[in-house]
Amino acid sequence: MLLSNWTKIFFRRGHEGMQEMYLIFGLGNPGNRYRLTRHNIGFMVLEKLAAGLEIDVKQKSFNALWGKGKLRGKNVLLALPQTYMNLSGRAVRELLTFFKADINNLIVIHDDLDLPFGTVRLKTGGGNAGHKGLESIVENLGSSDFVRVRIGIGKPADKARIESYVLERFEPQEEAELKPVIQSAADATSEIILSDIERAMVKYHTKNISNLKKEDS
Repeated sequence: MLLSNWTKIFFRRGHEGMQEMYLIFGLGNPGNRYRLTRHNIGFMVLEKLAAGLEIDVKQKSFNALWGKGKLRGKNVLLALPQTYMNLSGRAVRELLTFFKADINNLIVIHDDLDLPFGTVRLKTGGGNAGHKGLESIVENLGSSDFVRVRIGIGKPADKARIESYVLERFEPQEEAELKPVIQSAADATSEIILSDIERAMVKYHTKNISNLKKEDS
């Protein structure tokens, strides 16, 4: 069910008198079965960000695991929806509502079939390219005007394999290259909060898997 017009306006404007908070969601599926699959790279990046900020993502409510902390003095909330991918919007809506957060301060980290493996791209709004998690978030918020951190996972030559492809583990060579990709996506997310998305784009859109590997060596 879409939110009422009043609630959508509330999301856009935020809540006066409360200190600004950024809500960051990594998308994926809960459970060990999915932990290392392509669809769960959003979880992996969120967990890397949480480790770097020393935030325990252990609170269990609002259909998510979440935790609060600081990023150089800025309030952040990190969350992992526990509803499975195609219902991710429930957790996003419930946490935004409870913390009276501004949708402009919402950042969603997710896998992207349309980008080559290892590519990190940032954008605000736009379409969902068939991503069920993003579709659920837009449906629950009644708006697509939030920031996305897109992480390329590539796509199979056979489009009929897409559903199984995203639920498979990365290839061994890709797994060997994941560490700098995850770090880059986590750093880009922090840069959005500390600077703005335009500056983060300039800094991180120039990177590809080749120079990420050089930086990590």
